[in-house]
Amino acid sequence: MPTLARFARCKICMYAADHLPPHFHILANDGRTTLVEISTLTVLAGSVGKKELEEALAWAALNQELLQAKWEKLSHV
Repeated sequence: MPTLARFARCKICMYAADHLPPHFHILANDGRTTLVEISTLTVLAGSVGKKELEEALAWAALNQELLQAKWEKLSHV
């Protein structure tokens, strides 16, 4: 699972050939996870804290094109 960004409280990752819709994973340092849809930045499932979520979503909002490109690359692995 490639790590796309690392922050103080969490990191953003993707799995190769993962299920639809296109999404990324927020992995908190304490082990909690959340799935977020790339196109809408809607939380699909999970339980990371508010600070982790805000930190990751702020980065994702600025990097949606990168996230989509990475999804497309990994979906063909």
